Amino acid sequence: MIPQPRSNCPINRSLEMLGDRWSLLILRDIVLHDRRSFRELLTGSEEGISAPVLSRRLTDLVEAGFLAKNEVTRGKQGRYSLTEQGLATVPLLIELGRLGAHIDPSTAHNAPRFGADPDDLTRRIAVLRKTHLAD
Repeated sequence: MIPQPRSNCPINRSLEMLGDRWSLLILRDIVLHDRRSFRELLTGSEEGISAPVLSRRLTDLVEAGFLAKNEVTRGKQGRYSLTEQGLATVPLLIELGRLGAHIDPSTAHNAPRFGADPDDLTRRIAVLRKTHLAD
């Protein structure tokens, strides 16, 4: 993540914040698969993220305001929750899934099953908001 924007372009800024190889996949796993602990994110990553990279990206996502980490006592696993900014990425994740299925139809069976209907997307985000912001 790039702390200072290189331009005033909002697309550029989004890419500076989320355009690395892993950040959107971590958000995908939290949003679509409810993987919220470090261990769940590490072992559930089909793409094979390493522990050091996952640790760094989670720190970046917390510092950038996309996630919050619920602190726990030593020996217990912390849980990550979406913030409002993190929730704002949900429509982007859905559209990236649609685009990926269009680009490579063999991946279509893994595309998110919601979001085609704006009301459905709104309902799903409301459920995520209640689950993540209530923690």
